[in-house]
Amino acid sequence: MNELGRALLKAVELIATRDPEVVEITLRSLWIAGTSTTFASAICIPLSGLIQFHQFRGKRFLINLIQTFYSLPTVCVGLFVFVLISRAGPLGSLGLMFTPTAMIIGQTILITPILLGLTFAALTGIDVAIRESALSLGATRLQVIWTIIKEARFSVVAGVIMGFGRAVSEVGAAIMLGGNIKGFTRVLTTAISLETQKGELEFALALGIVLICVSLAVNMAMNLIQQRF
Repeated sequence: MNELGRALLKAVELIATRDPEVVEITLRSLWIAGTSTTFASAICIPLSGLIQFHQFRGKRFLINLIQTFYSLPTVCVGLFVFVLISRAGPLGSLGLMFTPTAMIIGQTILITPILLGLTFAALTGIDVAIRESALSLGATRLQVIWTIIKEARFSVVAGVIMGFGRAVSEVGAAIMLGGNIKGFTRVLTTAISLETQKGELEFALALGIVLICVSLAVNMAMNLIQQRF
């Protein structure tokens, strides 16, 4: 058996035996990505409703700008947050640099355009008659927005899952803001990069397999939601 085959078998063994470090890194990755997605969702879902159901000058430009930021480079987000929270930055006194909090901030900013755009698109696809019916029954503007969001919930959830997938798989901002500190800020993507550079192929492959499984689970969840919708 060649070296790659042995490394792959060892990687599978690390996963099967639930290696403590593999489990720790995986759980930290899911926690940071999940927290980022929760914060981004809390901001983007109601904000998308306000954008959708209010007419204002520059609305089309704002929507185009949001869609442009779908492919926002992670290193640019990392640089922006780094400048804010570094010692010389305006938030430097908070001591956020190289902490999970800094990574959460970065990932939240990264996935915000995706959640805004996809939620807005989901709300746009809802029949106008539903909105008019809610208004005719005496619903307030906020109640109408909430009703439309509930009608579009499957598409909205699909957008949230896609945002989570982007967060858990990003590496640029995670390294810049977290520092890849063992036992503190090391996540799947940053650990894979480090272990590969060190020549620890078995461990890198184990983490890579876990990350692929997470991505597969995200895609399966999206497909199930879309089929139901």
